[in-house]
Amino acid sequence: MSAKRYAIIGTGAIGGYYGARLQQSGCDVHFLLRSDYDHVKHHGLVVESVDGDITLSQVNGYHTPANMPPVDVVVVALKTTQNHLLPTLMPPLNDGALLVTLQNGLGIEEAMAQLVPPEHIMGGLCFICSNKVGPGRIHHLDYGKIQLGAYSATGQQQELTTTMEAVANDFRRAKIPIDVTNDLFVARWRKLVWNVPYNGLSVVLNATTNELMANGAVKSRIQALMGEVINAANTWTDRQTTNTDRSRHIPLSFATDMLEATAKMKPYRTSMKIDFDEGRPLEVEAILGNPMRAAAELGVAVPEMEKLYGQIRQLSNKNAAAHSR
Repeated sequence: MSAKRYAIIGTGAIGGYYGARLQQSGCDVHFLLRSDYDHVKHHGLVVESVDGDITLSQVNGYHTPANMPPVDVVVVALKTTQNHLLPTLMPPLNDGALLVTLQNGLGIEEAMAQLVPPEHIMGGLCFICSNKVGPGRIHHLDYGKIQLGAYSATGQQQELTTTMEAVANDFRRAKIPIDVTNDLFVARWRKLVWNVPYNGLSVVLNATTNELMANGAVKSRIQALMGEVINAANTWTDRQTTNTDRSRHIPLSFATDMLEATAKMKPYRTSMKIDFDEGRPLEVEAILGNPMRAAAELGVAVPEMEKLYGQIRQLSNKNAAAHSR
C-alpha cells in the first residue's frame, strides 16, 4: 500500500475516474468537491466502467481546500478554463509534494510552476473516453492509459525522479495503464494531433467521432489539421535542438495511425462537445489557441487551425451569451 496521500482537484470525468481507481487500490485519496459535495458525502462515488464498476460508499470529500489534510501528491483534473482558480484550490502540501496535471493542451505546466517548483511537476496525458453523467457518477466507456512525463522549464527531455516513479507505480497498482515518457513536450504535441481536429470539429459540425469519420470531406480536413500540428511540433523541436538530431520529430505516419485508431473507437462525444452542449466554457485556448500562437512564433503557417479557432471562438461566444440569459 502506498504511503503517499493524494488530493484530487476536479472530481469529474477524469479526476473522479482515476481518483476512484487509486482509492480502490488502497491509496489514501482526498477529493475536492464543489457542486457534488452533498451528494457524494451522502451517497459516495460511482464509476460505471468497461474495466469493472467501482462503488466508493465512503469518500474523503471536502468543499474547501483549507480543510484538507497535507498531501504528497496533488492531481489536477480541472478543465484548463479553471486554471486561474488553482491558487485558491490547492490543499496544504507536505515537503516535496508533487503536482500531477491531467489536462489537455499546450502550455499547461508553465502555469503550474507558479504553484510548486518546476522540478516537482509531472504532466499526464490521458487517453480515455470518460464522461460525468450525474452527481458523483462517472461513465468510463473505453481506454484509460495515462502517459506521464517530468516537466522541464527549458523544454528539454527529462527523466522521472524516484518520487515520480513511485507515483507512477501507485497508478499501476490501481490498474491504470501507465506509459512513461522522457519527452513531455513532444508528447503534448502528439496528443494535439488528435485533440485539435476532433475536439474542434465535433463542436463546429455538431458531431460525434464516428460521424466525423463517416464524411470524406471532413476526414480530409482532419488530415490537414493533423499535418499542421505535426509541422508546428517538428519546427518547435528543431528550435530546441542544437544539432541535426531529428529523433524528437513526429512522423507524418502518426496522423494515419490516429485516423485508424479513431475509426475503431466507439462513438464518442468529445470533452469539448460535451462542454459546448452543457453551456460551459471551452478549452479552446489550451487546445487550439496556444499551439496556434506557438506556430505563429515559429513562423509556421497553420491556416486550417486558424480557421477552426475562429469558428470555435465565434460559436463559444454565442453559446455563452445564450446560456447567460
